[in-house]
Amino acid sequence: MINTSQKVTTDHLRRLAYLYVRQSSLQQVHDHRESTVRQYDLKGRAQALGWTADRIQVIDEDQGLSGASAIERDGFQRLVADVGLGRVGLVMGLEVSRLARNSSDWHRLLEICALTETLILDEDGVYDPAHFNDRLLLGLKGTMSEAELHVLRARLIGGQMNKARRGELWMKPPIGFVVNARGQLSLDPDAHVQHTVRLLFDTFRRTGSAGAVVRHFRNEGLTWPRHLVSGPRPGALVFGPLEHSRVLGILHNPRYTGAYVYGRTRQRKVRLPGQMRHRRLPREEWKVFLPDVHPRYLTWDEYEGNQVTLRHNAHGYGSDRRRSPPREGVALLQGLVVCGRCGDRMTVRYETREGHPAPVYACQRRGIATATPACQMIHGAALDAAISDLVLAAVTPASVDVALEVFDELRTREADLDRARRAQVARAREDAELAQRQFFAVRPEHRLVADTLERDWNDALRRLAQAEDDYQRASEARPRALTADMREQITGLVADLPRVWHDPRTPARERKRILRLLIEDVTLVRDEVIRMSIRWKGGATAVIERPLPLAAPDLRRTPADIVEQVRALATEQTDGQIARTLNHRWLRTGTGQAFTSVRVHFVRYTYDIQSYADHLQRAGWLTADQIAQTLQVHPTTAKKFAHAGILHAVRADDKGTILFEPPTGPLPTAQPGKRLRDRGRYPPLSSDVRKGLQYEA
Repeated sequence: MINTSQKVTTDHLRRLAYLYVRQSSLQQVHDHRESTVRQYDLKGRAQALGWTADRIQVIDEDQGLSGASAIERDGFQRLVADVGLGRVGLVMGLEVSRLARNSSDWHRLLEICALTETLILDEDGVYDPAHFNDRLLLGLKGTMSEAELHVLRARLIGGQMNKARRGELWMKPPIGFVVNARGQLSLDPDAHVQHTVRLLFDTFRRTGSAGAVVRHFRNEGLTWPRHLVSGPRPGALVFGPLEHSRVLGILHNPRYTGAYVYGRTRQRKVRLPGQMRHRRLPREEWKVFLPDVHPRYLTWDEYEGNQVTLRHNAHGYGSDRRRSPPREGVALLQGLVVCGRCGDRMTVRYETREGHPAPVYACQRRGIATATPACQMIHGAALDAAISDLVLAAVTPASVDVALEVFDELRTREADLDRARRAQVARAREDAELAQRQFFAVRPEHRLVADTLERDWNDALRRLAQAEDDYQRASEARPRALTADMREQITGLVADLPRVWHDPRTPARERKRILRLLIEDVTLVRDEVIRMSIRWKGGATAVIERPLPLAAPDLRRTPADIVEQVRALATEQTDGQIARTLNHRWLRTGTGQAFTSVRVHFVRYTYDIQSYADHLQRAGWLTADQIAQTLQVHPTTAKKFAHAGILHAVRADDKGTILFEPPTGPLPTAQPGKRLRDRGRYPPLSSDVRKGLQYEA
């Protein structure tokens, strides 16, 4: 090894000397003062080598930070940067572990020091990283420092794991549990807390969605308990609104099944400041799993079922999702439809038809991504009706049991909510009584304390009054007790699942939940017909074909059979008579309206149907002017002949146009000045002859 005096040159002395001071934790900084003093004493070593006091800089802003990584150590990063710029002639540290406990950081510093001819000083001596022997020794010291950190950590984790395998490693109990006097986990003795936790699991079992649980608690005015971790009252029980993240944490926590678990996640650091990545491990990779070691809120099978439901719900947020939890929309197949062309999940959109929302199943994910038309767009009203008929036909033998289960659940749900509301009122009453006792226990001379306690008592009384008012309103809104007639009606409804299914009071979400118990998914293909491939639970399949929905003009077009009836009636009746005939037969237009002469005329015009007048004229019937010219009389006289029954005439349209049948035999002649009834050539007319000129029915 080269002598220390030979290593330090005038070039080194012209540059600065950096002293790096570090302790791994704030507790060491506070309690282990001697180590800090020893590090600061290295300034004397630098002065002995020739550096003046003003040329020695101390870097101590990394106090309380671990040397396992250089990411968060700003002082170490500044040291490396100045060394790389050639500003530093000597780097001082009590030992290698003070500078770095990571071989990557340590060897990087050695490499930069060798390039800039910077010396390194520790408690044992001065080293020149540019020389092989010194660099080899420094490398060995860095490796031993890193190995020391690994050994210490392994020793600590080993003891921790040994305690966890026995189920004795203490962990903060989740809400609903407490640690008893024997150090064991038991159910919270507060009945309100227990009931609230059970209500969360029951609500998720009923709704199948964590978001629905949060909405249910919010809509019913229920609060969620939690223990304060810090503040003036650590460990105190408080109630507040339930959050979605807390629901997910509880549903994913296996400790509610009575199991002791450890090592469910694996964490590792990433090259980003202040970030740690966690990966949830599968069940077979958990380090410790001890079932049934303490009381529980649900069974392990129920927990596994909840995880399956949550995984299916999580698929609703991915690009390859196939299912999503049932929601409030009227689309019966929401979350179950798969495109039969590309295999993507089809989404649901709604359009308004006759004032009601109508579902449309759309496969547009790839179209949006590539700016191309949607793969398929299929109107879903007819498809939902077909699926409803199929499901009702499939579950008819078990309809009574299914309906009984649904209505039993509805009857017990309100009782659970009532117990939760009563517990909230009881909790508010206990707080008010406690505030009252504290107020009466204070001495009269302590006026400031009494004023504070009085305010607390008043606040507790206001909360109690609010809780009682909320409970009273909820009780008034609760359904009344069932009478004998109501029970008979419900029994008849329970025995008829189709009636329950089609009842408008049945929520769409409940229909979807029943459907998901039977159907795995439905694949749609739109071609010449709409083909639905249903995959049942258990693997069975069924295929249904439905005609394509009518286009918008076809939805408003008059049916073909009515058009043919108009065509037949037009040879005998006017437009007004045809309208009355069709309305008498209870027929309607394509838009559902009653027929009028104008609408009949529009139908004839659209389908090129000749009117009654056109038919008569093509048959040779004559107008009033034509018959008058033939008889060489005035048109009024011809009309009088028709009224008298001498000529056969009819009204050919709704405007009063008269057409005459061509006369046969001798033509009638006019005899001015003589009454027609007195003419000997013609017999007298009966009193009702004038009625012969009427609209033909």
